[in-house]
Amino acid sequence: MSRTTIRVITKVRTKEASASSSGSFPGSMMFRVHQCPICVLYARLPWASPGRPAVTRRPSGGRSVGGDRYSAPVSTPPPNPSPGPPPERPETPTTPVTPAASWSDGLRFAFGTLTVFPVTVRRWDRGAARTGMTLASVAGLAVGVPAAATGLLLLVLGAGPLLAAVASAAVPAVLTRGLHLDGLADTADGLGSGKPAEDALRIMKRSDIGPFGVVTLLFVLLAQVAALAQAYGDSWGRGVLAAVVSATVGRLALTLAARAGVPGARPEGLGAVVAGVVPVRAGLLAAAVVTAVAAAAGALLGAYGVLGAVLAVLLACAAAESLLRHCTRRFGGVTGDVFGALEETAVTVALVAFCLFA
Repeated sequence: MSRTTIRVITKVRTKEASASSSGSFPGSMMFRVHQCPICVLYARLPWASPGRPAVTRRPSGGRSVGGDRYSAPVSTPPPNPSPGPPPERPETPTTPVTPAASWSDGLRFAFGTLTVFPVTVRRWDRGAARTGMTLASVAGLAVGVPAAATGLLLLVLGAGPLLAAVASAAVPAVLTRGLHLDGLADTADGLGSGKPAEDALRIMKRSDIGPFGVVTLLFVLLAQVAALAQAYGDSWGRGVLAAVVSATVGRLALTLAARAGVPGARPEGLGAVVAGVVPVRAGLLAAAVVTAVAAAAGALLGAYGVLGAVLAVLLACAAAESLLRHCTRRFGGVTGDVFGALEETAVTVALVAFCLFA
């Protein structure tokens, strides 16, 4: 090593010592000076810096000059975790699954919801609603048979077709507490208001009936009575069949409206309980069964009876589906009032179609 180099290094170390004592020398610069190869080599010489410790190498691989003050940061690996059982993972919350309801619970739900028959509803949940709405046509059959029997009884007693038709239209209203007719009127008021969905739903929830509801009720009941009167006038059997088939198809429309994919417009109420509970396959199976039974009953009237019964089922379901789509777009989903409107619409269309084609 030349004398010039030793002189420069000595001068640097002298400045370092003075700066270190005054605290104005940056630590990073000091680190870079001592990491210089020439400085390191010079510092290792025993005569280079009397009274100053030489550079030593730490076991971890880092270098230190004169203690920890000039030490380079050394990253040490984290200690190995102590052996033991792995920590328990928190349980993932799962959505409770509603158990499927039995046929008995489903029938109780259907009759307790859609009729006034004295039944005890044991379960009021979506599991019971799934089975109950799938079997809604059974409740419709239980309503249609007394309606047809009342009309037939009046005919036997000597009443005319018009009076028998009025009785056959009134019995379903009595056996359902008029809830379906009330839903029809409320839905008509909501659709006729022309207001946004929230305001329309608020109007539908009111207890009074507006002009749209009154007019809709008037024409629907007139159409039902007129169709039944014509059916009874043609033959007693035709009138009886029309009353039974129309009541059954009206509840079939509820089954199809409660299929999966149809949302509820409100978070509470009957619509929220039954909306989307019926699997699509179950709804189609119920429709096929009702159509087959109606066709078999229509066969008692001949070929035209079969045609009229099948067309009555198909046209009624098509009309109810059209109204369902419109209400879903208009209100954002279905409510109990919408279900009532669908039922009355399907009944009316089925009666008219049966009179025209049977």
